[in-house]
Amino acid sequence: MVSKLSLFRANSLPFPVFSSYSALFIHKPYPKPKTLIFCVFSNNLTSTTVPYGPSLLKGKKPLLDDLRLASIGRDRDAHRGKIGDLEESIEKGVLLNEYEFTRVFEISAIRVPAKDCFALENRLRGHLLNWPRIRNIARVPGDEIEEDVVKLLGRETEDEEEDSIVDSVDRRIRGKAEGDGERLSSVLHRDILARTFNSTGYLKFRNLAKISRPKRKRKTEKATERKEKENGSRRNEMAVVEVVEDGGGVEDFEGLLGEGYGSRGRWRGSTRLLLLDEKYSGEQVQDLPEAIKVLFAEAKMTDESLIFELVKCRVTLFYDYWPMIEILEAVLPKGMIVPSAFEMVGHIAHLNLRDEHLPYKRLIAKVVLDKNQPKIQTVVNKIDPIHNDFRTMQLEVLAGNHSLVTLVVENGLRFHVDLARVYWNSKLGTERQRLLLGFDQNDVVCDVFAGVGPIALAAARIVKRVYANDLNPHAVEFMEQNSVVNKLEKRIEIFNMDGRRFIKAMFSSEKGRKVTQVVMNLPKDAAESLADAFRGVYSDRQRDEGLSFPTIHVYGFSKAPDPEFDFHERIRIALSEVAVDVKMRKVRLVAPGKWMLCASFILPKSVAFSRKNLSYVD
Repeated sequence: MVSKLSLFRANSLPFPVFSSYSALFIHKPYPKPKTLIFCVFSNNLTSTTVPYGPSLLKGKKPLLDDLRLASIGRDRDAHRGKIGDLEESIEKGVLLNEYEFTRVFEISAIRVPAKDCFALENRLRGHLLNWPRIRNIARVPGDEIEEDVVKLLGRETEDEEEDSIVDSVDRRIRGKAEGDGERLSSVLHRDILARTFNSTGYLKFRNLAKISRPKRKRKTEKATERKEKENGSRRNEMAVVEVVEDGGGVEDFEGLLGEGYGSRGRWRGSTRLLLLDEKYSGEQVQDLPEAIKVLFAEAKMTDESLIFELVKCRVTLFYDYWPMIEILEAVLPKGMIVPSAFEMVGHIAHLNLRDEHLPYKRLIAKVVLDKNQPKIQTVVNKIDPIHNDFRTMQLEVLAGNHSLVTLVVENGLRFHVDLARVYWNSKLGTERQRLLLGFDQNDVVCDVFAGVGPIALAAARIVKRVYANDLNPHAVEFMEQNSVVNKLEKRIEIFNMDGRRFIKAMFSSEKGRKVTQVVMNLPKDAAESLADAFRGVYSDRQRDEGLSFPTIHVYGFSKAPDPEFDFHERIRIALSEVAVDVKMRKVRLVAPGKWMLCASFILPKSVAFSRKNLSYVD
């Protein structure tokens, strides 16, 4: 009988092992051979797993002096103001100190000539840093050299000096060395110009003074330059790469690439840093992977003038680098749910904070505003649910400017919205688009609860005619303004009255005969208003008058276990009609256990011609 003893540590496994036992014996009931597995479980397992890449849980917090030096590399003008703000915030005890989120990471980098950095980056991609929003290629501060200056640095070897003498003789004879691309002398240049004169005039004289004014830059060029400048400053505010130690890597590469490699002197021309993966931090050249060594050996064989250097770098990541979720996880109490989603209405971020978040609402709003600028300029929180007939919300401005008037672009249309006086829900944009796909150019749409017109105006571009109504006079005012802004005022007719009265007025007139689609987007009580609105709308008409029976789209809420059946029953009861063919669809989950649904059905003739009509009471 053969027995084997296997021993391994659980925390060395690639997956976590959780158990309350410190040791576990497993005896497999195989007859031959018998294996006894002895598992040792580690008790120091932590619930927080540090992800790969930069994290606030990794890195070091810099001292104030180190932070001053790192800030100089970002923006010198901003440096003076922000360091002053840092000292002032420390004295005042500000709730959120941005400098508490600065982290320093020690990494290694390979210094290479600037002209070869992109080719080397493509081949070393798997061994480079590859951090989000951090480029694998970094510039060396104060190392930029103009190409014209590089030509003046002189030759390095005796063979090249001999070649330069031959080239100079060749220039004296022909005015240009063969294949070197250098400019001619002024005498030979003028001679060539004289011989190449044609109907278009002389070529550009090199030394001719410019008398005319320089051409003005186009707006597009100015905008492009300004955008590039803003993007560059934003990158500089996120992170700074500094060289901590250099000069010691050339000798190491000499041992790798052959004798005489380090005797080529210092760098000629601009250089770049290829940031290596964080796992190579502090390692020497001989400890690097074989793929890196082979690559540089091949590059050296191709061009012997190449120089490589392994340096130690320090990457400083500032507050602007970290995403919103990571900042909120760090500032909120441990175990609290992080509010990660919000509704965006124009330049306004609309939060729905829980009760546990309210003590930290200003802090959360500041982080949301900082991490979503410039698109977000105002952060608000809904205080109370919607209870009034105008569907307006009670909002509290937590951060940014206090203007709640904004511009929303949806389906290619522009809508002016004032969240303090009208209702808007950006989460229903997909549902509105789905509804519009069911309309065609022969339809006549009647929007009973139109709001500022997201459905009515979008439908006006498709259908023949739109009749829109809303009880809120402010919504009607904005809808009229939006129809003019989008040049649709001739295709829409706007009303300001109660929804039930609007339906009765429409179908009692000649306009109601042509209506083919009716939208009732008032989920709170749209289903219950069907009885008052549509029962008996054609009671005073003859059945052979050629009346239309429109398709009605009703929205509503349901908390029942089977929301679709519940909403169907409410519609059937409201119409007092058993045989109603209803197409039900779930729109979205508004709250846990609460669904918003859309029911579409054709108005039954028995309901439209019913004599039993409930009177509406003002």
